[in-house]
Amino acid sequence: MKQNIEIFDSTLRDGAQGSGISFSLDDKIKITLELDELGVDYIEAGNPGSNQKDRDYFERINTMKLKHAKLVAFGSTRRKHSKAAEDGNVASLLSAGTQAISIFGKSWDYHVTNVLHTTLEENLAMIADTISYLTKEGKEVIFDAEHFFDGYKNNEGYAMESLKAAYDAGAKALVLCDTNGGAFPDEVAAITAKVKSLFDVTIGIHCHNDGGMAVANSILSVEAGATQVQGTFLGIGERCGNANLSTIIPNLQLKRGYSCIPEETMEQLTTSARYIAEVSNLTLDRSMPYVGHNAFAHKGGMHIDGVIKAKGSFEHIDPEAVGNDRSFIMSEVSGKNTIISSIQRVEPSLTKDSPETREILEKLKKLEHEGFQFEGAEASFELIIRKHLGLYKPFFQLDYFKIIEEEKQGENECSASALIKVMVNGQEEMTAAEGNGPVNAIDKAIRKVLGMFYANLKDFHLTDFKVRVLDGANTAAKVRVLIESTDGEDYWSTIGVSTNIIEASVLALVDSIEYKLIKDMEVEEASKS
Repeated sequence: MKQNIEIFDSTLRDGAQGSGISFSLDDKIKITLELDELGVDYIEAGNPGSNQKDRDYFERINTMKLKHAKLVAFGSTRRKHSKAAEDGNVASLLSAGTQAISIFGKSWDYHVTNVLHTTLEENLAMIADTISYLTKEGKEVIFDAEHFFDGYKNNEGYAMESLKAAYDAGAKALVLCDTNGGAFPDEVAAITAKVKSLFDVTIGIHCHNDGGMAVANSILSVEAGATQVQGTFLGIGERCGNANLSTIIPNLQLKRGYSCIPEETMEQLTTSARYIAEVSNLTLDRSMPYVGHNAFAHKGGMHIDGVIKAKGSFEHIDPEAVGNDRSFIMSEVSGKNTIISSIQRVEPSLTKDSPETREILEKLKKLEHEGFQFEGAEASFELIIRKHLGLYKPFFQLDYFKIIEEEKQGENECSASALIKVMVNGQEEMTAAEGNGPVNAIDKAIRKVLGMFYANLKDFHLTDFKVRVLDGANTAAKVRVLIESTDGEDYWSTIGVSTNIIEASVLALVDSIEYKLIKDMEVEEASKS
């Protein structure tokens, strides 16, 4: 292994500034524990001087013992023309009780004069006074040189003076921030190397993704001498987001030989990414490198054939190295290998030449002609295989449903009701539920009644719902509904097609629940054997 690279995660602070992100106190605790379990070095968890939630967070998290990570409180330098020892925000950083504190200060003269409206000398004094005071209080101080790359390109001398002020005051790390996200990799590499040659201290890199190069910039900075990488775990953050640590970590560790997280936790990377996405109420980008559902998904027949014969032929790493799975996508271009791969997951004894394989292939073609598309709906296709092979036993039967829609009167009022009748093991049950729209209402009703029989459905819920009109813009057109579901650990997708959007939704929803119940049953049976 090459040298250790400190991973500094700012999901809970910088990531929280992303559009649509709003962490509850419990969310922040859950994500902290997951990041600690993964083995990141620092967790920048919030700014106690800015809001009560972050103050409550630090009070609560300090009662827990983390295994690996150091917690970091984040804040600015003292106010101009004052003393750090008398600054309220600086005091709040100390009250957070963290071992490390991240202080950001201006390194671009343009910001000093036009945003802070102070002198260049006073800004340097603000940096030095704040860091010196916190260091004397026993804190490990990390200095974020805000807008460093823009500042360096406009006034190299002053940008370097800002770093020297922090260094002389005792900063443990100097972090070079591409705050506007507009730097290029060659610039970042050259400037990082220059800084590294002048300061005998940890050099960090903090990139934003406005130019689409945050990951590349971070990696080039490491190659030039940076030994701390800051980012957010899913690349979330203000504007276009931050450097994505779930991409940077495996790139550095698996491809470049650096040590970023413990070797034994690398296989948790995908699970952690999907858990953090779930807690953050985000739909994980299916094409996200390493951890996305499509990261190792193959559709083209030639690609599939190649991967089956030689795994590395169309994959840059083994998906198991990061805890992900290889998948073959159903489509008209995927060929027999995709079909047999799916069939053998259900019945390993069948081959490409088995009559059952040919029958299932014909059924697939017929269903695709009717509007079904199993690309991205592998769970529904698995159920079709099970039914054709006689390996399917329904857990329930939806005998009847009725939807009543009403005009929504208030912002928080439901707009639809669903009445359903379900048969489970010969027992008939009826129930009703209200929801925001007919699909939401029937989803609630089905899960309400099935919860009486299957306790494992309590964590089951939908994460995505897509509708596409198939054959023309008219009221009698067929629609295809694709549903993505999760139980907090796994994700799967199902499909329904009908001229009735409610019926199509119900078909996909029933498949989703059946798939969850089948998988849980198989896990239970495997544990007994």
